[in-house]
Amino acid sequence: MADDLPPEQTRRSRGTDGRTLADEAIAVSNSDRFVFPLWVDKLRPLIAAAVLITPVYLVAVVGFGASPSTTDVGYAPIQPVPFSHALHAGKLGMDCRYCHTTVEKAAFAAVPATATCMNCHSLVKTTSEALAPIRQAYESGDPVPWVKVHDLPDYAYFNHRAHVTRGVSCVECHGRIDTMEVVKQQKPLSMGWCLDCHRDPHPHLRPQDQITNLAWQPQDDPRELGQQIADANNIHPSTDCSTCHR
Repeated sequence: MADDLPPEQTRRSRGTDGRTLADEAIAVSNSDRFVFPLWVDKLRPLIAAAVLITPVYLVAVVGFGASPSTTDVGYAPIQPVPFSHALHAGKLGMDCRYCHTTVEKAAFAAVPATATCMNCHSLVKTTSEALAPIRQAYESGDPVPWVKVHDLPDYAYFNHRAHVTRGVSCVECHGRIDTMEVVKQQKPLSMGWCLDCHRDPHPHLRPQDQITNLAWQPQDDPRELGQQIADANNIHPSTDCSTCHR
């Protein structure tokens, strides 16, 4: 464009070396421009891989960290009284239904009333400090504030009677309670875990007279035995959402 100007203006627009002022400005600008070193090119594939992998990694970590298998399994709250299932259900051989009286009759397995505890402890260990909350609750009529261990979300419906009376033992959901000094959650109790059993219940079924015998093991193939029990009792678990989400 400087060549199109009048001679006097052209001379003013050119530098001492004959370049136009615009050319000089571009040269200065180019000399100040930052140039990435060559090794940066080697980082491009790594950066692209990180951009693709990082979201997947974060989703997996958060999903696993928030899953029931991570947040609930192993949960063992401190109870107001150190009740040992290993002693009562294991060593003494007490049947689960002596304390959890409604497990075959209702959706919920009842926490034992204080009077149930005092059936024995009005005669056994009557001065034990550990059992003081039991005696105090019995005298006042207030319940012992037991902390629930296996606590499903409110939006999930589970019926103990429907399972216990059809060949599903306590051990399938609660593990070997009869060996636990302190009860803890041993199974994830997640929706996927429940559906796995509903889709294939046969390995989890046993004779009705062995429901509360947590140490029982089948002598024959458990799947074949479960198939026989399922056929005899017309067991076909539903996988419909409304079964548990009502």
